[in-house]
This record gives sequence, C-alpha cells and structure tokens, in this order.
Amino acid sequence: MKAVIIDDERLARQELKNLLASYPEIEIVGEAGNADTAIEIIKQLKPDVIFLDIQMPGKNGFELLEEISGVPDVVFVTAYDEYAIRAFEVNALDYLLKPVQPGRLADTVKKILNKEGNDKTESKLQTQPLNDNDQVFVKDGEKCWFVKLSDVRLFESEGNYVRIFFDKNRPLILRSLNNLDERLNNRTFFRASRKHIVNLKWVESIESWFNGGLMVKLRGGEQVEISRRQAAKLKDLMSL
Repeated sequence: MKAVIIDDERLARQELKNLLASYPEIEIVGEAGNADTAIEIIKQLKPDVIFLDIQMPGKNGFELLEEISGVPDVVFVTAYDEYAIRAFEVNALDYLLKPVQPGRLADTVKKILNKEGNDKTESKLQTQPLNDNDQVFVKDGEKCWFVKLSDVRLFESEGNYVRIFFDKNRPLILRSLNNLDERLNNRTFFRASRKHIVNLKWVESIESWFNGGLMVKLRGGEQVEISRRQAAKLKDLMSL
C-alpha cells in the first residue's frame, strides 16, 4: 500500500523511512516538508495512508486534513502528546510519539494492514450503490433492524465502526465511513467531515461558524460542524 510522510524535519522523515523499510507491504511514494506541498502530493499520488506531523510552519497537520478530500488513513507522528485526544476526534488510525520506537511502529503497521484487509473485504461484499428508498439490515449485538435509508439522519465514525442515527436508535456497525460515502446518494448524504455523513433532508437549520465553516442542526437534535472546505462544496452542491 502507498504511503506519504509529511514532516518539516528532514531527519525525522528519513528516520521514519528507515524504520518503515522493514515492512515491504508499505511503499513510501512521496514526502513533504510542509502542508501546502503535502496537499499537492496527496492529490497526485492518492496514498492509502499518510504519516503526518502536527506542528509545522504555516498550516499544522489538522489544518492540512481540512483541505483535502478523499482523505487517506492518517497516522500522526509528533513529539507532543497533548494532541492525542484531538487526533482521534478526527478519526486518526494511530498516534506515534517521537522518537518512534520500532515496537510501537510494528503495532501501527499491523493496524494499517488489518484495516486494509477489512476495507478490501467490504469492497468485495458491498459495492452496489444505495438509493434513498433502499432498506438496509442493521445488527448491533442482539438487536436487529430493517432501516429505510431516508430515515437515517446521520452516520458518525467511531474508529473502525460507524454509528447510525435513526428514530431514537444509535446502533454501531463494523463499517468504514469511506465505504458508506462511496455507496450513498451524494445528493442526499453529504460528507460533512472525516467523522460525519449527514442526510441533507433532515437538516433543520444551518448557521455560519468559525473560520468560514458551517454548523448544521438536524431535526433529531444533533449538531454537526462542517469545515470551510466542505462548506464550500455544500454550497456548490445546493446552489441553483
């Protein structure tokens, strides 16, 4: 699988490349020393995973993620541990502290390869597009539902799972949000962020939010923040 390393320190990039050389399954196809260069490389090379520093000159790692679509899996590599909670809020696959320890990197690579295997299985089993009126089978533990997609107002990613919001139910299913995004009708279901897909027909109100973003309130009471980049896409999608 293809990987890109993004870090403003050349020696840090080289050290990580040396460590990853032990894993032939992961091919380093590019590297970047700042966010703007990284954005272009990601668009061109379409990596499966990026190893991303957080503190960099200009845009930081979180701001970089707001500016790319079709986001690959992300492993943060940083000298600071105070960003860990926020990293997982943007659905990072893992969080490595510098200096990267070989044993800890081995755990990360295992996660990457396991997720790739799960995604391939999903793709083979579920490739057909879904329409708003389709019914889908949802199972969470001992509970089961047949749910009409038009009744689902929100999908929320939680690690390797997705939480589905319909009626008063919030079941978890073992799926990736990327897989769902590819199958759902994009005129109805909008990818608001790395963590959320919202059903536009359930939107009750939209307000301007920080840094040019939007805050969407759904009729079920949930509120979802849309980044500046995705807000521009939403405006284009809904314009006459």
